[in-house]
Amino acid sequence: MAGHARQILERITPGGRLLGIDRDPSAVEAGRQALAGFGPAATVVQGRFGELGEVAALAGFPSADLVLFDFGISSAQLDAPERGFSFRSDGPLDMRMDPGGDVTAARIVNQYDEAEIERILRTYGEERWARRVAKFIVARRPLRTTRDLASAVEAAIPRQAWPRDIHVATRTFQGLRIAVNDELGEIEAGLKAALEILNPGGRMATISFHSLEDRLVKSFFIVESTDCICPPQQPVCTCGHRASLRIVTRRPVRPSAEEVDSNPRARSARLRVAEKTGGEKL
Repeated sequence: MAGHARQILERITPGGRLLGIDRDPSAVEAGRQALAGFGPAATVVQGRFGELGEVAALAGFPSADLVLFDFGISSAQLDAPERGFSFRSDGPLDMRMDPGGDVTAARIVNQYDEAEIERILRTYGEERWARRVAKFIVARRPLRTTRDLASAVEAAIPRQAWPRDIHVATRTFQGLRIAVNDELGEIEAGLKAALEILNPGGRMATISFHSLEDRLVKSFFIVESTDCICPPQQPVCTCGHRASLRIVTRRPVRPSAEEVDSNPRARSARLRVAEKTGGEKL
């Protein structure tokens, strides 16, 4: 709904321009409507994080002073049963952020072999019951709806092992969603693209919502803020790597208690910021 974009535009106009990018065409349309009052200062286009460089160039943004990434699923996607992201209401097993994508959650749970489903749930969902959940998913094929999937997870995990703070199917849905949309691959490519288009002294900021995203950002920031990345035991540097970032937030910034009260979905958000070296600070 372009909330961050509006806040930024109010601070950079007149004189500044903002490019909003989202892979979901419905989010692009909603963003255009929400930012219409800013006129030519706001441009909203469809694209993925990994396409940031090409998309920005085509939109007339060869470089940037700020790049903000808001990772993960949006509230609008989560609240639409027909998109299949949530276990709280019944809907098709879709989970595509871009409805034009080739892979759906239904394809994974109904066509992938048990070992691959287990890998997805363990790697992307961090589900410790991944093997048992994968077995129950395969045994219950075909799964057609989000309720079918949630029921398989509920049956697979012993009731006494259900987490107290989240729904028992949360990690399974997260793992499948990340796999469907190649979210971690897009984040990694997007961070590299952002570093390329940032002006010296420009900053990139990331908002992560789970540990996999945050770890990826943290690792990227550490590597790009370090001169030599050769193995510690190597006596002479041969990598030629030079630091291109300065980490601004040594620890991630978390939402205040007041913000969580007004917006409970912000409770897991983590903000990290880094500045591109080689120029004056903004």
